[in-house]
Amino acid sequence: MSSARRVAITGIGLVTPAGLDVASTWARLKSAQSCAGPISLFDASGFSTRIAAEVPNSQDLPEIDDRKLMKYASRAHRFAIAAADQAIADAGIRPTTADADRWACSVGAGMMTVAHEEIAMVQAGAARDGEFNPTQLIDVPVAKDVMAFSRSLSTAGAALLLRRFGIRGYASTVHTACASGGQAVGTAMRLIRRGLADRVLTGGFDSMISPVGLSGFCLLSAVSPDNDNPQRASRPFDATRNGFVLGEGAGFLVLEDWQTAVNRGARIYAELAGDGNSLSSYRITDSHPSGDGPIQAMRRAIQDAGATIADFNYLNAHGTSTPMNDRSECAAVNAVFGDGKSNVAVSSTKSVMGHLIAAAGAVEAAVCALAIHEGTMPPNANLQQLDPDCDVNIIRDAPLVRPIHMALSNSLGFGGSNSCLAFRHPELTNEIMAAGY
Repeated sequence: MSSARRVAITGIGLVTPAGLDVASTWARLKSAQSCAGPISLFDASGFSTRIAAEVPNSQDLPEIDDRKLMKYASRAHRFAIAAADQAIADAGIRPTTADADRWACSVGAGMMTVAHEEIAMVQAGAARDGEFNPTQLIDVPVAKDVMAFSRSLSTAGAALLLRRFGIRGYASTVHTACASGGQAVGTAMRLIRRGLADRVLTGGFDSMISPVGLSGFCLLSAVSPDNDNPQRASRPFDATRNGFVLGEGAGFLVLEDWQTAVNRGARIYAELAGDGNSLSSYRITDSHPSGDGPIQAMRRAIQDAGATIADFNYLNAHGTSTPMNDRSECAAVNAVFGDGKSNVAVSSTKSVMGHLIAAAGAVEAAVCALAIHEGTMPPNANLQQLDPDCDVNIIRDAPLVRPIHMALSNSLGFGGSNSCLAFRHPELTNEIMAAGY
């Protein structure tokens, strides 16, 4: 791989259940303190699961001084704008009229969150009147108002970001469920490699904490019903796990051509070094117990990075805390790393933040970059009794402080989309480039 095709991560922004910015989110992840609690966004008393990981104090997010932009913004869009603002500020560079066409935007977006919010409003009104009738959903604004309909489109978030930052190059929205954020970041990396952009604002955002979102996951028995003990509800790889905790939020990165970033003296968190994808065809909601699908995505990311399994010592697992996902992912780790699996420390940060669905892969990509930058691997919370089928090297109780040479991040989506991203420490990248590779 030539130096011109390498990709630097120079900016990070986060809005998550763990905090409204990078510093607070990172500190909470290292503390292994779960963010789960009773749902406050709507009346969840009629659901089997009544807990989630909500973004705290979202009213404290910075005000956006563009009224035309904000009238189109849903809750998830507001998370996206705030996280993207942070990433742009952190990178210390933004599009100008001279280079806006060399900036791109690639985002992972969730489902029709605006419609979800408005259904919640109808439900709340019906609750006040003493009865909820499904026919009342015809009164949801998104069904009859062009502005509400526009806000509900999966492309709306990208459009708002393009307007806010004046980006005029390539733009794309990825919607592959839980793999959305990871695949959007992988797409951004390839844009720079191919010379289609010099810089990309990339990430993911979602908020499915709504009557529609929660009811679907309850019907699938995918979310934990541990309403009386929400702090322990998300426990990836634990033998007693019984589903994930639904979360919300946004994560954004600024990616740059490596040499361009070096020339301007940018702080580089890590190299985004590889992108691997596959499609499982086992079940819509599960990977094959053998790990088929995730295996291919991980191997392709490693190969795309020009690396070997011996180069990696951290894996940010998809680790949802559902029985099948964790077992299948661990089977994939065993298949990919074999006898070398003990050299790869593993944790699922969903144990703290919950599952951010379309935002998860982007937020966890940011976590990998921060882990490499600080030399600290966040722990897996709530692991008390390891499932014998999850026999991988899981980080427990406290962060593992150790230089990270290379890291992987898995995002495995409903529908069978599997994403794996590979990251490399900047010093290793500089050594490789100095050697002429």
